[in-house]
Amino acid sequence: MISDKLVIGMPAGSLADPKRGGNLIDFLKHAGFPTKGYDQGGPTKFPLNAALLGWDGRPQEFGSQLGLGQLDIAIAGDDWIRERVLEYKYEYNQDIQLNKVLSLSRGNVRIVIIINPLTTGQCFDDYFKALLESKPLVTMVSEMPYLALDWFKGKIKALGFENSHDKYSVQNYMTPPKIDRGIVIYETWGKTEAKVVHGAVDFGLEITQTGSAIRNYGLAIGDEIMHSETGIWVNPALKQAEEKYELARMFLLNLYGAVYAENKVLLFFNSKNECADDVLRYLSGNRLFADEPTMNTGENYTEFSIQMDLNNATLPIAKVRYELARIGATGIETVPLDSCIPCFDAIDF
Repeated sequence: MISDKLVIGMPAGSLADPKRGGNLIDFLKHAGFPTKGYDQGGPTKFPLNAALLGWDGRPQEFGSQLGLGQLDIAIAGDDWIRERVLEYKYEYNQDIQLNKVLSLSRGNVRIVIIINPLTTGQCFDDYFKALLESKPLVTMVSEMPYLALDWFKGKIKALGFENSHDKYSVQNYMTPPKIDRGIVIYETWGKTEAKVVHGAVDFGLEITQTGSAIRNYGLAIGDEIMHSETGIWVNPALKQAEEKYELARMFLLNLYGAVYAENKVLLFFNSKNECADDVLRYLSGNRLFADEPTMNTGENYTEFSIQMDLNNATLPIAKVRYELARIGATGIETVPLDSCIPCFDAIDF
């Protein structure tokens, strides 16, 4: 690790595009960490925080970099972190411990097994058993070969083929098989569907959001491996470096505040003092404050403020504003939140 700075893996690709990927650039700005250069392909700098160092890279690589201590923190998807952890396990017989400390509620995808459509009434396990019984060596294609391998090992164990298909080989696409039984997993970079639909392999592993591309190719989802989202991952060794650990807590707590504030607003409004009890009953009845409401009482008016979730379908903000006005609230202002940190202990790792 670089000794005097907190090294943060900054993902290239869609997350660096201000119009895609949940707008990570604005998110970091709301958290108090505006970036310079990130949206232009790097190098990423944090002009207001000299103790932070941006390391631009692909999220596919961040799991390895965290494991080696090259990065302290990385912004990456669950799927790519797990892929690298499994690669260490299967190829190098090493267990690396990486901790996810915060979900960013972005980049939600599903990791699925794709196949040609099954016959009517046939389930995936029946299809898969028949495939293994007929072929001592099966093939698949995947951008995440070790996630695929881990799934395959679990599946053959559950179906009773652990001894007959226990060998594996991860190879470049369409290179000669190194084994005569088990599974060959061809590592590829895109267009997995085409390789499956044209019969180049028996099945594949795909990353999907809606499944539309899979359906467009006339393929089906046979099994689901995991859901993945973008989050903050750390090297646990960070706890051993006191100064970096405090930097990391500061960074993470402010990121948490930005996540927590998304889709939330503050309502400020006034009420004549003689109407204040009615307002309090309304706020209490609708659970619009926690321990007690925020109130500033003057000679004739009381100012209230409450926090609201814009996604609350059972208590829409438009209805609340209308009903508050109806019982005498005036000057009702709606203020977006960039950050809201509930308490110091909101983040712990």
